[in-house]
Amino acid sequence: MIETSNLEEIQNLYGLTDEDLSNYFGISKLKVNKIMKGETEAPEWFHYAIKGLENELIDQKEQSISEKGNFRFIDLFAGIGGIRIAFEKAGGNCVFTSEWDKYPAKVYEDNFGEKPAGDITKIKETDIPAHDILVAGFPCQPFSIAGVSKKNSMGRAHGFECNTQGTLFFDVARIIKHHRPKMFLLENVKNLRSHDKGNTYRVIKDTLMNELGYTITDKVIDGGLLVPQHRERIYIVGTLDSAEKFEFPEIKQKEMTLNDILDKKVDSKYTLSDRLWASLQRHAAKHKAKGNGFGFGLNKRTGRARTLSARYYKDGSEILIEQRGKNPRRLTPRECARLMGFRDNFKITVSDTRAYKCFGNSVVVPVVEKIAKKMVKSTIIKEIKDQQVKVNLQ
Repeated sequence: MIETSNLEEIQNLYGLTDEDLSNYFGISKLKVNKIMKGETEAPEWFHYAIKGLENELIDQKEQSISEKGNFRFIDLFAGIGGIRIAFEKAGGNCVFTSEWDKYPAKVYEDNFGEKPAGDITKIKETDIPAHDILVAGFPCQPFSIAGVSKKNSMGRAHGFECNTQGTLFFDVARIIKHHRPKMFLLENVKNLRSHDKGNTYRVIKDTLMNELGYTITDKVIDGGLLVPQHRERIYIVGTLDSAEKFEFPEIKQKEMTLNDILDKKVDSKYTLSDRLWASLQRHAAKHKAKGNGFGFGLNKRTGRARTLSARYYKDGSEILIEQRGKNPRRLTPRECARLMGFRDNFKITVSDTRAYKCFGNSVVVPVVEKIAKKMVKSTIIKEIKDQQVKVNLQ
């Protein structure tokens, strides 16, 4: 029997779908799956085809990684690429991306022309290119207030006790340990600091500082400084240059309201039905009677919004827009994109439901742009460009 585990590694590393494999090998997706599961014997030519596919993909990757840019960076847990936009704007060249969810991965590919690698836990650090900066918005849910509350109520583990996502920080750590990037930027929810009575963050800091030898700085920044929504996130910057501790940029408040991101004409499908609107009002009244603060967020166009979450697709209750003579409406996916700081040329190539999840899990792009711009001014990064100039002059 032909060994197919290598094909699974190739598929994950290069972000290939079953359809991609089917098209390359010229056989049905069903047959590819059966071969990979060992349910049917692979034809004799299959082993050579796998090797040919791997060689083609390596050549394509090497050609795509040009020497453009002032520094090289990798983008882990990339989502739809908000952090990449910021670091490319700062002069960087992205040489590797990983995103396991196929829907944000599709949006990423449609905007950047590259298929992200898949599950980072199955990718060897030796298969990741050398880089100067590592960026990672490692998954929020295991550390979010909502996620912890939900998992506690279900008696399920969370944070580093969670077998699926909680240990993904350690995949970041093993990559940092192997490649020793000059700097890194990690992004997570504000609650990361207080999760598990502070133990989670103590483990993260101990790993980054004492085990890996980086000098780190962290700061909680409200994206509301640059977009019209309240969105606090923690940013952690690490550097190998202990003589120059990173200092976060001072971000001045930009006076924006929802009016700056809302369309004037919106399809009626975004208006809440009478039934849903009545249900939300009953739900809010019930919580208010119990003294709870939960309920919908009804916003005027001249106001500012609550935090856009990945659950927005369910009913849109956290950010509803008033309409004269009508029930309130949800934001459109394009308005959500603007609320996160994405420009209108960013392509939205998935359904509304998937788009809401993508933008709810994303970063506020202009905030990361400010951080990236400050990071590349660090001596340890500027030296890379100076070395390139010297090489070009020789």
